[in-house]
Formats: sequence, C-alpha cells, structure tokens
Amino acid sequence: MNAHVITEFKKGMKAALPVVIGYIPIGIAFGILASGQGLTTGSVFLMSLTVYAGSAQFIAAAMMAGGAEVVSVVSTTFLVNLRHLLMSAALSPYMKKFPAGLQSVIAFGITDETFAVSENYAQSNEPSEGFFLGLHLASHITWILSTVLGAIFGASLTETTKWGIDFALSAMFIGLLVMQLKDSKSLIVSLLAGLLSLVLKMSLKGNYNVIVAAIAAATAGVIIERWNGKQS
Repeated sequence: MNAHVITEFKKGMKAALPVVIGYIPIGIAFGILASGQGLTTGSVFLMSLTVYAGSAQFIAAAMMAGGAEVVSVVSTTFLVNLRHLLMSAALSPYMKKFPAGLQSVIAFGITDETFAVSENYAQSNEPSEGFFLGLHLASHITWILSTVLGAIFGASLTETTKWGIDFALSAMFIGLLVMQLKDSKSLIVSLLAGLLSLVLKMSLKGNYNVIVAAIAAATAGVIIERWNGKQS
C-alpha cells in the first residue's frame, strides 16, 4: 500500500466521523430493541456484519420477533433496500477506473450516510479507492460494535419506547435530509417525495411507495434543473 493510498484512507476515516457519531446511538438503539425482541447478541452481530442496513435491520428484527416467515423477511428487506440501487448508480461514474472486485466491496458499504459523504466528497475531489475504503471501514466497524453493545446491555432495559429509542432511526434520517436541503430545488424535491410517498402508501402494498416516490421526485428534480438551465 503506497503513501497516496494511505493518505486517502486516512481522509476517508476522517470524513467518516459524522457518520460514526450518528451510528453510535442508532446502533445501540437497534441492539437494545433487537435484544428485547428476542435476538441474541450473536444474531445481532451477524446481521450487522452481513446486512449492514439500519432500516432493514430494524424491520427484519421486528418481523422475526413477530414470527414472520423467512421469505417474508428477505423480500421485505430487499424492497426496503432497493433505494441502494439508486445510490449505487449515482456513485458509479466515480468508480469506473476501480477494479471490479473493489467496486463490489465499496458497493457493499454504501448506506444512506456513507452515500451522502461520498457524493459530497466526489463532487469536489478526485475519488480514490483509499478514501472509500477508509470511509466504509470506519463506518461499518462502528455500526457493528454499536449494535453489539446495545444487544449486550439491552436485556437489562425495559420499556424502550418510553425513552424514544424506537424513533432513533427516523430521527437520523430527518437529520440527514435537513443537511441536504441546500437550495429551493432540493426542498421542492424532498417535499414532493414525502407527499407522494404518503399518497402512494394508501394504495400500494409493501414499500413500493418509497421507491416510486424517490424515482418520481428525482425525475422532477432533473426537469427543474434543466428548465432553470434553459432560462438562464
């Protein structure tokens, strides 16, 4: 590993600091809730290691506690994480020069939070393998340790909803959204996505409303951007 890769790796780990700070309380919250729903510490560890998706893990743990079949848990998790296809597609132009195997490793580490950091960094810097690896490694390790820590201490806690732990993931997503609202276009797109998702939720089964609303709002954002470009 040459000096440049090491330097970029350190930059990635440093850029992961906001993600790490956010993951610690969310991870602990998941571990506590999962433990209360009957998952062992080992199960929490394996889920965080192999699934690595906060919202999907919260949903999967609740479904498993409710006795849902394996097929239902897997299919629901797949639908919830379909948005990762959009995030991967958005980052793919920055990774064209990376080896295919490395692209797979980096793709596994894409979450809502690491995507936001990666996208912001790539827009003003030359993307590098070291940066993405540092960012994703620091974030993933933090998530695993936090969820396991929550599972270890979760058994001693009762009435987790009393402390608002079940709202922790939603609060994190709200915070991420607010940080991305930099202009009127992003505000319009986010409001459109939210309203459309609520409307579709009443007519669509499962979590298709999230995917459809995201695609429709993103399309509207592109149209608005092109319209503004023609007007200028």
